[in-house]
Amino acid sequence: MNILIDTHIFLWLAGDVKRVSKRYMDYLEDLDNEIYLSSISIAEIMIKKSIGYLEFEGDILKILDEMGIKLLDFDAKSALQLGSLPFYHRDPFDRMIISQAISKNYKIITVDKKFEKYKCEIL
Repeated sequence: MNILIDTHIFLWLAGDVKRVSKRYMDYLEDLDNEIYLSSISIAEIMIKKSIGYLEFEGDILKILDEMGIKLLDFDAKSALQLGSLPFYHRDPFDRMIISQAISKNYKIITVDKKFEKYKCEIL
């Protein structure tokens, strides 16, 4: 199964793995699953870091490689999907991640309850 992790899940995996539930860890550690982080999450982390909203040190690409998580680039199909998303959620990063998951038919790991309002599959 293809799984797209939300930004906070990546941050927890990289810094405080105890915050990730056992249920989610079971999905993440299952070798039959392909785990992805959106390039949008990297943009979100870098923007929040640059304005002082988030502290993050380390090379994200290296961390992803070490964790066996693949990078999912944001493409035109995902961008077009944004036009049909209802406006339940104002966070543009989350909306783009949701759009990606819908356009690629990937499942999402998140603890953000607002994702549940969209037609995406949340684990």
